[in-house]
Amino acid sequence: MPEQVPVLILCGGLGTRLREETEYRPKPMVEIGGRPILWHIMRTYAAHGFRDFVLLAGYRASQIKEYFLNYEALRRDFTITLGQHHAIEFHDGHGDENWRVTIADTGVPTMTGARIKRAARYVTGPRFMLTYGDGVADINITALMQAHMASGRVGTVTGVRPPSRYGELELDGARVTTFNEKPQLHEGVINGGFFVFERSFLDHLSEDSSCVLEREPLERLAAAGQLGVFRHDGFWQCMDTYRDSLMLNQLWDTGAAPWKV
Repeated sequence: MPEQVPVLILCGGLGTRLREETEYRPKPMVEIGGRPILWHIMRTYAAHGFRDFVLLAGYRASQIKEYFLNYEALRRDFTITLGQHHAIEFHDGHGDENWRVTIADTGVPTMTGARIKRAARYVTGPRFMLTYGDGVADINITALMQAHMASGRVGTVTGVRPPSRYGELELDGARVTTFNEKPQLHEGVINGGFFVFERSFLDHLSEDSSCVLEREPLERLAAAGQLGVFRHDGFWQCMDTYRDSLMLNQLWDTGAAPWKV
């Protein structure tokens, strides 16, 4: 089953709130521990057997293309015989064998819904998975797919409780009893990405560049009772700002990255 379900990853935005990094490269190519955050996301899916990826590129799409075109040479030792076309012998493995990666250039000024619609020809089966190219989580992808299949709904979104950006103080009068630097929000959940959709959802989308997934398409799906939620109470973090980038790199460098597989 996993190999037949493509994983679409939104990789085309400008990433304006992370301008320190995205002025020169697309946000999914910003690195955590020397690897693009995109690679970390793909590894999460691959660990559950989902290895058919469709990358919905736009802003600086050429960098994503170049990365995967040169992936084998960058990650493995090799022997090249000069003067012979394609006479390259790669040695050992890198752990990412059998990934199938399609890179679809969906345009720079394109909104999320239109990017998906423009890559619809790469969805050949009855359903597909989708997520954003800037968020990592220790999510159980297998359980997500099982929950979607059991629900019988057209779509499933992962609901997460993100950490607050502000420290939380618990007080006893003028005395602080508990100091929590990054508490998890207690109430409500937000869209954490990691969607599953039936192919019929593509009919809700338009190739018009102004089509935003999170607006009318998902609003209509929810109003029709066809959008389920998969609750994920574990680690989830979006790389939205430079501060987020520093935090994720610190987790990786100290061996405390919950999403590592």
